[in-house]
Amino acid sequence: MTMLPPPSKKKLGLVIDLDTCVGCHACAVACKEWNAGGIAAPLTDENPYGADPHGVWFNRVHSYTIDALNDQPETTLHFPRSCLHCEQAPCVTVCPTGASYKRAEDGIVLVDEDKCIGCKLCSWACPYGAREYSQVEGVMKKCTLCVDRIYNEHIPEESRKPACVQACPTKARHFGDLGDEESDIFKLVKERGGVALMQELGYEPVNRYLPQRERRTGQKQPDIQEETLDTEKLPPMLRWLDRVLSR
Repeated sequence: MTMLPPPSKKKLGLVIDLDTCVGCHACAVACKEWNAGGIAAPLTDENPYGADPHGVWFNRVHSYTIDALNDQPETTLHFPRSCLHCEQAPCVTVCPTGASYKRAEDGIVLVDEDKCIGCKLCSWACPYGAREYSQVEGVMKKCTLCVDRIYNEHIPEESRKPACVQACPTKARHFGDLGDEESDIFKLVKERGGVALMQELGYEPVNRYLPQRERRTGQKQPDIQEETLDTEKLPPMLRWLDRVLSR
């Protein structure tokens, strides 16, 4: 089995704002586009134009309906799901070949496909369903946090962030060092009460989700009394018009 490195001071990860995510899937498509030509390539699709298309997607977006509760109306929650780059990653410790590993320098969890034997133990160990098995290649794949992009000095500095973050039209996705208490992303999590997914399991996921804000339902309007019209007080022309329109 594979050993985890000591916890790193630098903890790169994502923060996803569930309040502003609109479920457009731009993050999933941008992720697929970048990684299809990156270090994790190819991201194979099978039967893409058939009745049962399927393939490898590092980022998937699920949509749920939340029932009305108390004074909050019924809402739709869009929930993007990808690897959370856990501090105590069970997918790493269960791997028999060392193919699944966690980087000591920044905490990113990766897969060395040259060592992967496709046993799927890591996918069974991951409680978040973040592993993607390629039937074509016979190996496991996962979110790389665009490691070949965020450190790439050949692209503009403003573009050195995961493709999903770069593509999000509502700025619902944020990237940074969650181990740095002075970073903007750490302060955002603290300000909005960001939560770790299923933290009771003890795997210490690095990524955080920002909860939906309460919806403004508006104040109840006072009852409006219906006015009655005394037609006898109307001018003759209006009384005639009222009789014609009331027929």
